[in-house]
Order: sequence, then C-alpha cells, then structure tokens
Amino acid sequence: MLDAIARAPLWAEGLEFGHGTGHGVGYFLNVHEGPQSISKAIPDATMAMEPGMITSIEPGLYRPGRWGVRIENLVMNVPAALDAPSEFGEFLDFETLTLCPIDTHCIDRSLLRDDEVAWLDRYHATVRERLAPRVDGAALAWLVAHTAPL
Repeated sequence: MLDAIARAPLWAEGLEFGHGTGHGVGYFLNVHEGPQSISKAIPDATMAMEPGMITSIEPGLYRPGRWGVRIENLVMNVPAALDAPSEFGEFLDFETLTLCPIDTHCIDRSLLRDDEVAWLDRYHATVRERLAPRVDGAALAWLVAHTAPL
C-alpha cells in the first residue's frame, strides 16, 4: 500500500515513474535486497516491514529528453510512538538515516500542502540539528542556509 500512497500525487497528474518506490538495504550487505519492498509487486507475508530493517525511499520523475528528479533516503523501521497501545497491533515509523539537505531551489511552494511543507521543514531541522555539531565555518553556513524552513 505504501507504493500506491507514494505515487498518488503523480498519478493525479497523469505521471508515473518506472521503478520501485523503495527496497531493503544491507541485510546481507547488498544494496537491493529484501525481503521488504515498496513497489508494485504483490506483497506476501514474507515482505512485511519489521523493526530494525533498513529501507530506501526513492520516488522520482523522469521526463525523457528533458530532466529528471529523484530523492533517495535510507530509513530504519522503528516502532511508532503511540499515545496508547493499539488494538490493531504494532505500528511502525521511519527514522531517517540519510542526513542530506533536499535542494529546494526548484520547489514550487504553491504546489505543496501545509503538511508537506511541515514535513520538509522538520526533515531539514533534523539534518541541521544532527550535522551542525560536526561542521564549522563555511560548511556550517552552507548547512544552515540549505536547511532553512520554506
């Protein structure tokens, strides 16, 4: 279901990307590795997400002969912090492992919902908080500038 959710905004515009949305990484130290997958493949019980799994999230859009864009992050599946136990079992969240600013120069802010802007701003705040203590001078100035809220 995650694949369809990730593709829905593109599908609404008649657009598509020709690869999976994400895949397992590194269980046996390989890059494209399951059992988990975020793709159009019909999932079975052996493909379930579990805590501790490393998963890529890599939607993209490619315009043949024109341009393409792809954002690829690695995340770790972690238990969701719920206010109360759920009668529906365990829920998972993604903890971002890849800490790199997303280039916002080509973002048309008017096309984003408020929750999407909030997600990007939270992501950039996490990148800034975790990386700022590791850099200084020009590198710190670059980091602060490239993780500023939209």
